[in-house]
Amino acid sequence: MTYCVGILLDKGMIFASDSRTHAEVDDFAKFCKMTVFERRGDRVIVLLSSGNLAGTQAVISVLKQRGDAEGVVRNLWNAQTMFDVAVLVADAMRDIDRRDGQYLAESSIKFNASFILGGQLSGEPLRLFRIYAEGNFIEAGLDTPYLQIGETKYGKPIIDRVITRSTTLADAAKCVLVSFDSTMRSNLSVGMPIDLICYQRDSLRMEMRRRFDEGDAYFTALSSQWSEGVRHVFSELPELPW
Repeated sequence: MTYCVGILLDKGMIFASDSRTHAEVDDFAKFCKMTVFERRGDRVIVLLSSGNLAGTQAVISVLKQRGDAEGVVRNLWNAQTMFDVAVLVADAMRDIDRRDGQYLAESSIKFNASFILGGQLSGEPLRLFRIYAEGNFIEAGLDTPYLQIGETKYGKPIIDRVITRSTTLADAAKCVLVSFDSTMRSNLSVGMPIDLICYQRDSLRMEMRRRFDEGDAYFTALSSQWSEGVRHVFSELPELPW
């Protein structure tokens, strides 16, 4: 399983993803689910992936190959808007589905890949999309400043209570990490390392990126203090009158 989240703020964007791709009693596997396309001063594009690993890897490989190939009319490096980028990702997904879908169906498997796409192109505002396996997509807005894919239910409550468009990047980053901590406590299929990006609006460069692995001092302290804080607040709640 997977947990990925993208948050759209007035001051920038937050992206985070776990790395667990397989979790059984004696078989754990991990793989980075965050891909960055950056041309400093021009564009920063972030893709977070969920679903069948072979499918998501194939889509990302197609996007990279088309971006590197000469003579390709439309690619990530010459797209004029983030909407155009979302269409390019959707096209790549459909191409992979057309190539592999019939063979997957023979084994009763369906093409399963979805993405969170966000970033900024020079001259355009910040934009954030959720692209479904079928290739259609939605865009985050004022009423929905964040998007999630994968195992979303355990990490959603803290985001709902904390995040607004005016939330600072620093507070949003902490909120996302608490969201991951809550998810990992309740679901074995989500696990470290956690990849985190904090992008500042109009910077058009990637400057704040961290990976949190098992035993990370900051994440351990954050998790411990959050747990202690929740227990303290709970103990201060008024008694139920009968």
